Amino acid sequence: MPFDVDPPTTFDAAGYLSENPDVAVAVARGDVGSAYEHYVSHGVREGRLSPPSPHEPPQTLIRTTLVAAVNTSQDFPQFFETLIVSRGGGIAVIGWVDDLADPIESVRVFGPGWRIAFEGGVLARIRRPDVEAALGAQVSHPYGYYGFVFAAGEVPAGSCQVEVRLRSGRTALTTTTPKVSDDEQMRETVLSYVAGAHHFGNAHVKAIAGLDQGAGAEILKLNQSITRSLLNSPYVERFGRVGAVYAGSLVVCLYGKPEFLFIQAALYSAVRGMDRYELIFVSNSPEMSETLLREARACHQIYGLDITVVILPGNAGFGAANNAAVAHARSSRILIVNPDVFPMDAEWAERHTGILAATSADQNRLFGAPLYYDDGSLMHGGMFFDFDTSLAFEGGRRRVCQLVRVEHYGKGAPRDSTQFNRPRPVPAVTGAFISCDRAWFEHLGGFTEDYVFGHYEDADLCLKSLSAGSPAWIHDLKMWHLEGKGSTRLPVHEGGSLVNRWLFSTTWGASIADDLVGQTPSHPCLRSTAPSLAAAA
Repeated sequence: MPFDVDPPTTFDAAGYLSENPDVAVAVARGDVGSAYEHYVSHGVREGRLSPPSPHEPPQTLIRTTLVAAVNTSQDFPQFFETLIVSRGGGIAVIGWVDDLADPIESVRVFGPGWRIAFEGGVLARIRRPDVEAALGAQVSHPYGYYGFVFAAGEVPAGSCQVEVRLRSGRTALTTTTPKVSDDEQMRETVLSYVAGAHHFGNAHVKAIAGLDQGAGAEILKLNQSITRSLLNSPYVERFGRVGAVYAGSLVVCLYGKPEFLFIQAALYSAVRGMDRYELIFVSNSPEMSETLLREARACHQIYGLDITVVILPGNAGFGAANNAAVAHARSSRILIVNPDVFPMDAEWAERHTGILAATSADQNRLFGAPLYYDDGSLMHGGMFFDFDTSLAFEGGRRRVCQLVRVEHYGKGAPRDSTQFNRPRPVPAVTGAFISCDRAWFEHLGGFTEDYVFGHYEDADLCLKSLSAGSPAWIHDLKMWHLEGKGSTRLPVHEGGSLVNRWLFSTTWGASIADDLVGQTPSHPCLRSTAPSLAAAA
């Protein structure tokens, strides 16, 4: 019976014949019609894998009905350790290979009804002291690797083959059963690996290199998918007046520490004029829901404050959670407040209202406030940007990494250092306290939700505002800030912070380099407005 199925564009017939010379002879003799005919009729059953094709897109999940057979041969030192797939489409590979003399070309995974190829250039390379000891290695070479792709769709679990291919064409095949996780577990696994991996030389530079090579963009896609899912089904309960309209909405994002709801309600209740404001607590920790709802009801009854609680089914991150809470606000003024930020005096609400009345829209559209440590020294008088340049050397090659660093004006200065709390435009203000016109906040698209967990959303929002023609301002509305006390920080968050700094630098680095570098930036909207630095700590 003639074989009349055309080969897909991703099948490399020449490569298949090159790797299988017996098939090439059979085709030449006419015993079999084509390379693809042999592959479909015999090759799959015999364990002959489809060769890499120049037409096959790398790092892309390919659906296929062809399943490769088992073959565990290898002829060079390597070990494929882990294949993880998540229900939403994440695929992670982890292993090591001795490719010092013959560089790795690809890692290909053949699953039940799917396959994917990780090019060697996108695999993040890491140090493996255990492998170095086993091989008796005398040179500094990153034998370990990991790769991650988010394919956005179900990836069937089942026995898989993994092919590690070197540039010379040598291959090693391993049969493995993937570990299956949900997307949030996958995010934690990958971020923990990013933060905790060993490297030769400057670990920070090497970790950023892994993000640059492809892992960073894939982590962002995974995080975006998780965020969209979590925002679909918030639980919302209000404790207070029905149909009330407020002068402002204080939005507080909680994570891991439910006690700050009661503490903030108690302290803000002592502020005159708080009856014109509402409190909205949004929680990224669903396990705290019973406590938060019980205490919100009690705080409303005890202090008379109007409180709304928004509970998300998982950790959507600082930016997305605040955006979700803003959607339930009943005022035209949004105040983003960290759970560990408190008013310094009983006139705080009236002072905030007074600033709005006494200043023009371009000065109050988005502004921050001076924040103070518990010892009375200044923590924040606005933020500015600079660059960190890091170097890493490997095999005679040099890698230069430039990342944006966010700094605070006057950090550590005495409380009476008035040059840092005087009203003025600044490059950015901290998300620990931001007062923003709601229409402007929504015009900017709110906080960018690409950032993982938290960090840099505040500077990103301020730069979006500056790009739209309205810089952030500082106004003298003093507040306490018990920095770092308002949430629980886990090792996985270090990986998130690294991804966020990479994302922020990639997004805004060029713009900052133009006219936003340093404490006295030359941007037209900010020129000659920086404070005197004589008293800076």
